[in-house]
Amino acid sequence: MPDISPILVWFRNDLRLHDHPALSAAIESGAPVIPVYLHTPEADAPWQPGGATRWWLHHALTDLQDQLAELGSKLVLRSGSHPGELLEVLMRETGAVHIFWNRRYEPQQVQIDSRLKKKLPVKSFRGSMLWEPGTVTTGSGDPYKVFTPFYKSLQKEGDPPEPLATPKGLLSPDSFPASEALEEWDLLPRIDWDKELYEQWTPTEAGAHEQMETFLDEAAAQYKSERDFPALKGTSRLSPYLHFGQISPRTIWHEAKAHAATEGGGTGIEAYTRQLVWRDFAMQMLFHFPHTDLHPLQEKYADFPWLSDDAALKKWQLGQTGFPIVDAGMRELWSTGWMHNRVRMIVASFLVKDLLLPWQEGAKWFWDTLIDADLANNSFGWQWAGGCGADAAPYFRIFNPMLQSKKFDPSGSYVRRWIPELRDLPDEYLHEPWTAPSPPKNYPAPMVDHHSARDRALEALNNLKGEN
Repeated sequence: MPDISPILVWFRNDLRLHDHPALSAAIESGAPVIPVYLHTPEADAPWQPGGATRWWLHHALTDLQDQLAELGSKLVLRSGSHPGELLEVLMRETGAVHIFWNRRYEPQQVQIDSRLKKKLPVKSFRGSMLWEPGTVTTGSGDPYKVFTPFYKSLQKEGDPPEPLATPKGLLSPDSFPASEALEEWDLLPRIDWDKELYEQWTPTEAGAHEQMETFLDEAAAQYKSERDFPALKGTSRLSPYLHFGQISPRTIWHEAKAHAATEGGGTGIEAYTRQLVWRDFAMQMLFHFPHTDLHPLQEKYADFPWLSDDAALKKWQLGQTGFPIVDAGMRELWSTGWMHNRVRMIVASFLVKDLLLPWQEGAKWFWDTLIDADLANNSFGWQWAGGCGADAAPYFRIFNPMLQSKKFDPSGSYVRRWIPELRDLPDEYLHEPWTAPSPPKNYPAPMVDHHSARDRALEALNNLKGEN
């Protein structure tokens, strides 16, 4: 006879029903299931969720509540400082004898989970990665620091497991414990800045699957050739759904592979699934080197002579640098909570090399404004831009924002979309508006001379080399 004591299923960055290993295992046990979500901001320090993240979280939790209600269940919401204390209270209130969750790998969460496993009856599952950190290592047993050999090693592992089906029902307890109201958590903004978010996104599990299907049907085949052009719909735009776990990476992996087998577009699909492995790579780097959320992996860059310039940082944040492709990206980020990946690289290079401001400032701003503010990907991306991380672009690789703009937004559609001040400027001046006979008066002049800034960055790099 199965144990009739209920099981607590702790939802975290896996706000979905499809392919949810912890939930599926709880259902298969035959015991009553109590779904739980804990809001513990203090436990997330030093990376508190930003405004865009909080907006998405509110809607993702609302969607999960609705889906569970359709199955005759309920999502129990509790908030506090310590997840362990909240779980212990719930176990006493419900008589639960087990807690099931899908594993997380961020340093702060690993520490919390390790402590909880020592005093609570926990069963954990793999639910957020294709392959867990440590699945493959170098010949000496160390974690890979370069992507290509990491990728080749994982290819020998074969495909990740097939995703689990969405449950058609689950056994509920005779009564649920009290739940806080989601509205009490005050996740939505108090001022009206989120209009564009509603227009751009459907933050639900169904929205995740719809976005995946749209990408596979309309863009995946051309992904390799079009992913770098921000005016095109050439990327999947699945990153926020992956971050909140409204779709699992192995679901995307297998759907993409199936699509390639039946519809073609194999080259584009392969290029895209490779990006899913990059996501695993970023997480395994943070897992094995937990200090890299705030400190460079390459220790010599801890002494890099960064500047401190609040006024320059603010111009970059507001999209007022005077460089169209940079400003377009920063304004897209502010309006939609998202930025095209090619443009993320351009704006990051501009901050750390043209402005010589520390990559940590960029990471913090992205964390506060991105709806897909994933700690591993964000830290990895910024260390890549700063030349100080794993598999990073060398610091002397400095993007020319004018050339990048001309190459990846040749018609100026992206720039004009986000910088209305330049919409009427002829194409020949759009990427360098200061060269126009009559530069727009309502658009700022370049805050730096790129060529001089490049020389300054290279000089700083040479000085760092001289000191080591």
